Amino acid sequence: MNHFSHLCPARPLICESTGSHAKHGNLFSLCFSPRNIKVDVPNKFGFTALMVAAQKGYTRLVKILVSNGTDVNLKNGSGKDSLMLACYAGHLDVVKYLRKHGASWETRDLGGCTALHWAADGGHCNVIEWMIKDGCEVDAVDTGSGWTPLMRVSAVSGNQSVASVLIGAGADVNVKDKDGKTPLMVCVSAEHGLALHVELRSGCSTVRQFS
Repeated sequence: MNHFSHLCPARPLICESTGSHAKHGNLFSLCFSPRNIKVDVPNKFGFTALMVAAQKGYTRLVKILVSNGTDVNLKNGSGKDSLMLACYAGHLDVVKYLRKHGASWETRDLGGCTALHWAADGGHCNVIEWMIKDGCEVDAVDTGSGWTPLMRVSAVSGNQSVASVLIGAGADVNVKDKDGKTPLMVCVSAEHGLALHVELRSGCSTVRQFS
């Protein structure tokens, strides 16, 4: 299914072709005309064209859409914006471009997660490192479980590399969630041995906390 065809009803064949040529060529730009094309109309899943392009890493399409007035801060049904989707998918060029054109690190989805929570889930360390250098808050807490990005790594993926990047950037290894658990406690419960090792080596509170 083509996610962009609703943007250009007068040129369906051109829009259909963007599915396979999204990373190169200028076919998508032909969809735009002097007429008032609505670039922010969502599909049935609540995704705008920008969200799809950001998630897929189609940097040229992202630039075309932004230059034609798309709203970079629109959210889908779960509250995720294009920046979150790009961070999760690991498309650093798109992330940088969206930030340059008004996307915010402060935005949260319906669960209170920030783009850094989603980048941590995605496991793309180069994106996470750049986000933190760009001023993204490393210890942002979601509204559901009271988890920071490090908490999510400890509980969900156990990704040692991501945990190491977050800890190296100053993530609080002793912060507690809504249940009073630290990243180490959550990590042990989830049986993520590698991430646990990273946290222990980084001066995390000892296992005596929950013995």
